Amino acid sequence: MSNTSNSEHSNNSVVSIANSGVEPSRRFCVAPMMDWTTPHYRYLARLLSRHALLYTEMVTTGALIHGDTARFLRHDEAEYPLALQLGGSDAGELAHCAKLAEQYGFDEVNLNVGCPSDRVQNNMIGACLMAHPDKVAEGVRAMIAATSLPVTVKHRIGIDGRESWHELCQFIETVAAAGCKTFIVHARIAILEGLSPKENRDVPPLKYDWAYDLKARFPELEIIINGGIKTVAECHQHLEFTDGVMLGREAYHNPWLLAQVDSEFFGQHCTTRSRHEVLRAMFPFVESELARGVYLGHISRHLLGLFHGQPGGRQFRRYISENAHRPGAGIEVLEAALAKVSDLTSEAQPA
Repeated sequence: MSNTSNSEHSNNSVVSIANSGVEPSRRFCVAPMMDWTTPHYRYLARLLSRHALLYTEMVTTGALIHGDTARFLRHDEAEYPLALQLGGSDAGELAHCAKLAEQYGFDEVNLNVGCPSDRVQNNMIGACLMAHPDKVAEGVRAMIAATSLPVTVKHRIGIDGRESWHELCQFIETVAAAGCKTFIVHARIAILEGLSPKENRDVPPLKYDWAYDLKARFPELEIIINGGIKTVAECHQHLEFTDGVMLGREAYHNPWLLAQVDSEFFGQHCTTRSRHEVLRAMFPFVESELARGVYLGHISRHLLGLFHGQPGGRQFRRYISENAHRPGAGIEVLEAALAKVSDLTSEAQPA
């Protein structure tokens, strides 16, 4: 976890910070997800788990270099351990952004080689890079030379026209030779022609055995498995064959799952808190964001899943959705929403 003793803050956001140099554990990770893993969601996730490794949304190198760098890299010190995911393919730009990641206190910098959208393909970002392992290796090599942070790669097991086990191993071998030791494997191919990004998250079949076989083939590498994982039990099954698990949509839509992570995967005894207590622990952060001029609706949309599957959960979501965007909406909206669900202060962690 990063050392926060020398940090400079503005409204709880990190401007610069010294890293501790300690490699974060990737035993349990929350995936980078565009529009979802914002600082507001990550703050909630951190209240539920102290040890899960969190990832930012993908940020392109162009946005960081030519845009509002501080806005894109802003985060709260409470979010650590935290990894920055980059989208890009130019080695020089990736190296520059890796330096920025270190300056802003992130614990890891990750290269996106999995996003299937047309928009990023046109800029040689994401899954299309699986067809160019030498270019990925060049970028990884430049990033490693530019920073002391661990540099990792998140990728698919293939793309249309490049779907064989041999080609996957060739990709891993090439990028590993550049110095990458950690590969986060979304265990399905990406179909770049004919499927939308949403369809690419569901339609291509999952091949978990390929991720398992990668670990067996490359035991010296750290292999993290990703894709379609929904329960703690499934995580334990995958951990019999891989070094870590990464959850995406389930961790977002059902964030209470994260309340089990520290005890199940890190051996940490946790004091049980109810969902009500967790949400109330968000209030100081929410108030600081409101004071910065952030609309409540931009924050509260990430809280809607907290009472997933609970009596009153639907009413909780509906009340927030109908009221959070009103002018001047504040903490009182969350208070009223909480009144829609029972407060079980002795609530046990979910099974």
